[in-house]
Amino acid sequence: MSTVLVVDDEERVQSFLRRALVTQGHVVLAAENGREALDVLATQPVDLVLLDIVMPEMNGLQCLAGIADGPQQPPVIMLSGVSDVAARVTALDRGAVDFVGKPFHLSELMARTRRHLAGGPKQQATDRYIESGSLRLDVDLRRAHTSTGVTALAERETALLAHLMRRRGDVCRKDELLHDVWGLDFDPGSNVVEVCLRRLRGKLEDLPVETVRGVGYCFVGD
Repeated sequence: MSTVLVVDDEERVQSFLRRALVTQGHVVLAAENGREALDVLATQPVDLVLLDIVMPEMNGLQCLAGIADGPQQPPVIMLSGVSDVAARVTALDRGAVDFVGKPFHLSELMARTRRHLAGGPKQQATDRYIESGSLRLDVDLRRAHTSTGVTALAERETALLAHLMRRRGDVCRKDELLHDVWGLDFDPGSNVVEVCLRRLRGKLEDLPVETVRGVGYCFVGD
C-alpha cells in the first residue's frame, strides 16, 4: 500500500482521482495548491505526487521546485491541460518523472502511477546497495552514504547515479540515459540529464563522474 498526494484545485478532479486510487489500494492525501502540498510533504511520508500545473497561490511548477528542496522528494507526475511543449520541458527539467495531459484516460494514468510506484522505468539490477570507494548508494531508500554523511536523493537522481555506477568505466550516452533512466525513446530537446547530474554534483562532493563532451558521462570511481 502506497500513499499518493493529489494536488489539484478542482474538487471534482480530486474526488475522481481519490476514488480511483483508493480502489487500487492506496492511501490518498489531497491539497488544493502547491503551498498546501509542501505543508503536507513536510509532515507526512508520501510515495507519489500527482500535481496539477495551474493552481492559485502556488502553481505546480513552483511547487515542483519546492519539492526538490524539501525534506522528502517523492516522484511527481504532472497533470495539466496546458498543451505548451515548453511547460512539459520545464516540468521535466525541474524533476517531474512524467507528464499527463488533461483530459486524461484514467486507465493510462493508473498505469503510469503503478509504474512509478514500482520504482520508475527499467530497474536494471536488483541489488539494493552499489558501492564504489567511499560512496555507497542505497537504491531502495534513495540515500547516498559518503565519508561526510548520508544524503537523501530524489528518485531520478538515484536512478541516474545507479545506472552510471553499474556502468562504471563506460561512457553512457545521453540517448541511453534518456531511455534507461527516464523511459524516453526520444530526446525531448531539453537538458534533463544535465540538470539531474548538476543536482547530484551539488549534493555529493567530489562525485567521480566525468563529462565526455558531446557524448555523455562516465563514472570513474574505484
